[in-house]
Amino acid sequence: MGDMSNSDFYAKNQINEGNHEAGFGCSVMELRSLMEMRGPEAVVKLQEDYTGTEGLCKRLKTSPTEGLAGDQTDLDKRKEIYGKNVIPPKKPKTFLQLVWEALQDVTLIILEIAALISLGLSFYHPPGDSSGEFCGAGAAGVEDEGEADAGWIEGAAILLSVVCVVLVTAFNDWSKEKQFRGLQNRIEQEQKFQVVRGSQVIQLPVSDIVVGDIAQIKYGDLLPADGVLIQGNDLKIDESSLTGESDHVKKNTDKDPMLLSGTHVMEGSGRMVVTAVGVNSQTGIIMTLLGAGPEEEEKKEKKDCSHPPIHPIATIATDGAAGINAPGSASLINVKKQDGAAAMEMQPLKSAEGGESEEKEKKKHTGSKKEKSVLQGKLTKLAVQIGKAGLLMSAVTVIILVLYFAIDNFVLQKLPWLPECTPIYVQFFVKFFIIGVTVLVVAVPEGLPLAVTISLAYSVKKMMKDNNLVRHLDACETMGNATTICSDKTGTLTTNRMTVVQCYIGDVHYKEVPDPAALPTKSMDILINSISLNSAYTTKILPPDKEGGLPKQVGNKTECGLLGFLLDLKRDYQPIRNQIPEEKLYKVYTFNSVRKSMSTVIKLPDGSFRMYSKGASEIVLKKCSHILSEVGEVRVFRPRDKDEMVKKVIEPMACDGLRTICVAYRDFSSDPEPDWEDENSILNDLTAICVVGIEDPVRPE
Repeated sequence: MGDMSNSDFYAKNQINEGNHEAGFGCSVMELRSLMEMRGPEAVVKLQEDYTGTEGLCKRLKTSPTEGLAGDQTDLDKRKEIYGKNVIPPKKPKTFLQLVWEALQDVTLIILEIAALISLGLSFYHPPGDSSGEFCGAGAAGVEDEGEADAGWIEGAAILLSVVCVVLVTAFNDWSKEKQFRGLQNRIEQEQKFQVVRGSQVIQLPVSDIVVGDIAQIKYGDLLPADGVLIQGNDLKIDESSLTGESDHVKKNTDKDPMLLSGTHVMEGSGRMVVTAVGVNSQTGIIMTLLGAGPEEEEKKEKKDCSHPPIHPIATIATDGAAGINAPGSASLINVKKQDGAAAMEMQPLKSAEGGESEEKEKKKHTGSKKEKSVLQGKLTKLAVQIGKAGLLMSAVTVIILVLYFAIDNFVLQKLPWLPECTPIYVQFFVKFFIIGVTVLVVAVPEGLPLAVTISLAYSVKKMMKDNNLVRHLDACETMGNATTICSDKTGTLTTNRMTVVQCYIGDVHYKEVPDPAALPTKSMDILINSISLNSAYTTKILPPDKEGGLPKQVGNKTECGLLGFLLDLKRDYQPIRNQIPEEKLYKVYTFNSVRKSMSTVIKLPDGSFRMYSKGASEIVLKKCSHILSEVGEVRVFRPRDKDEMVKKVIEPMACDGLRTICVAYRDFSSDPEPDWEDENSILNDLTAICVVGIEDPVRPE
């Protein structure tokens, strides 16, 4: 697939855009036009054309709760109709193209010209021998050196050196590009996303996601495909990579259910049905525009001249880069790179021809430039400065040799310039020119940047063996100059495997996980329900991959630690989740940097409400007015009790390097129903259940 151009790949995915013969009720273009909608317009179109998200799922032959069945034939058919979730990389330069680029070096061009002239003159001998005695020192010099038969060696040696430099440079660039593409493919294969298939939540490689999949999304995810929200809990998305707007966008099924690939989930969780993948997604469209080469753009523009677009957005969707400067478009799409992602902004068109030509010229100039690292840039600058000095010295050398030859022959010996001696004189002048070029070549450190590049590539290869993935060569230089490194702790210096090792329940501080029989029954029941329901349902503890290994943690690691705490207490969280599925949760206040807590509201059988809350102990304890006693009864939690708990429980846990989490709850009456939007009054007057200390072990190395 790497050898396939973007336009070919794109065209292949458009072949079946209007086909419904495969049994699906939506074509690629219909789903595309749907994903172009935003806000209330999208809700109206979704309702009118598809009778809501359930109707869309029916037409895509998927279940909102169970997902796709996972049949391989069905998955292959979806990939054929709607495309694969892969954005093809830009076609790499061939080895011959890299050789041609290396030949463009000015110094090598001078060497090539000098070598060709030298070779040409070495095979040319002046006619007749009688004129030799009249040419003075010139003829004698030629005969004394005895280079008449071996004169071609000098030119051939220069050409051989040029070939060596070109081949080494081209091979280094080619191998480096191949290595980086291999690393990039490895990264992409390791990227996985949670998808519901056959009623089971599984982690799939991003490239295996197809249209119709039900994807589980949560805080921190980078969306791998376009989709429509089916169910969400306080979902907020960062769409700055597409729109440039830094404000987080609220997403819900009633007002704005459209989720776009390449955007980040900043808060909340939910499920979406995938509607566009690969080059048909929003990120795919932009990357197709960014990755199209100049030749492809020219072809597309010629094609557009005979078929002017009717709708600018549709042109971008179907023709890739063609729609950028198409005549008839009302605006110009200016594609930029912003923080590693692509951003699009609309700008008025420039003059009909002048603006387009300027854009093309800019693209040609920027496209031909190679990015250089800081060190390589400095070395290149040094080489240019030395080259200028070498050029001056070589010019001075040539002038001195020519003047010496002329003065010696025509002034001191007073020899006339004879026509038959001209070829001999020309040979000497060429020899002087070659000497000057040699001085220039010796002065320019041509091999220095090449040596640095090879050494950096070797360093990257060695670092790869230590599991250090380096995408850019200049990163080695940057890290080599670093004096202070600021590193994240969780998952970098630690194993990112959270485990509850201490807890405070029923007025007792346990230094290890207690025996379930020693805990109050009421406190145990409330604690188990709180942790089971007030955690993302995508967070699970799975059996170990290998026999005798540790259980596998999937999802939020802190929540995995709490769920593992329940398992250590010989209780299971899954039956409680089965009894109250995610759809029946009444209200969810997801974790964010402002709340520093997560709360979930459920409706009890008697019609009243109960809210479970967990978060940073110093935050949640301030909002607690009651606490469960040693027998599981509610008692007043006074300010001095809080201070005492901080000194005797929380601070000792923190001194042991533990992360402290407080679990609490609150009951609400159903008459009148609370105003759930008033967070200040809702997230207050809590009853503390317990405080746990979570350990994240330091990596062995």
